[in-house]
Amino acid sequence: MRTLSILLVSFAVLFLLAQCTNNTPKPEPVTVQEMTPEAEQAYLEKGKAITAAAFAAMSAKLSAAMESGGVAGAVEYCNLAAYPLLDSLSKANNATIRRTSTKLRNPKNAAQGWEVAALAAFDQAKTLVREPKPRVRQLDDGSVVFVAPIKLQPLCTKCHGTVGTDIAAADYEVIKKLYPNDAATGYQPDELRGMWSIQFNR
Repeated sequence: MRTLSILLVSFAVLFLLAQCTNNTPKPEPVTVQEMTPEAEQAYLEKGKAITAAAFAAMSAKLSAAMESGGVAGAVEYCNLAAYPLLDSLSKANNATIRRTSTKLRNPKNAAQGWEVAALAAFDQAKTLVREPKPRVRQLDDGSVVFVAPIKLQPLCTKCHGTVGTDIAAADYEVIKKLYPNDAATGYQPDELRGMWSIQFNR
């Protein structure tokens, strides 16, 4: 319970900080409710299982797309198939599963509502050289949310690394064609890339 209390205070502080930053989306007002340790652990395990399944499915398909079509094939897969895959997993788990980041490639993935403070907390942990960890909390509407860090895998540098070094110029032209406002480059392996977001339906 002490860990949960510290987390609640952290979210409250980060909420206030986010309000003072002009270029940071403002989170919607959210009241966080207490959860029993048993419920917290159950949702934590469920969230981890869902994100592991999502990561495994996406990684397998991305690897196959990369093998057959190179970086262009992988980017095209992300553009066309990533959303249907997450939608399918969302329906199967009676939840809304998303990915978000502070450096977006697809603007549809921008943090929304309660996600803004959660993403800021992960980003703060990174700057303080703390290991971001999965977390759960219950919102004022009774729904439970789960968040977990997304670390950049070595293979992902071909699309999210440094342009001209990890990403070939021709490949980045393909990326920019599909995502004109891309900002999701410059990452190193094992660096925090973003966040899994799951909101379980009541």
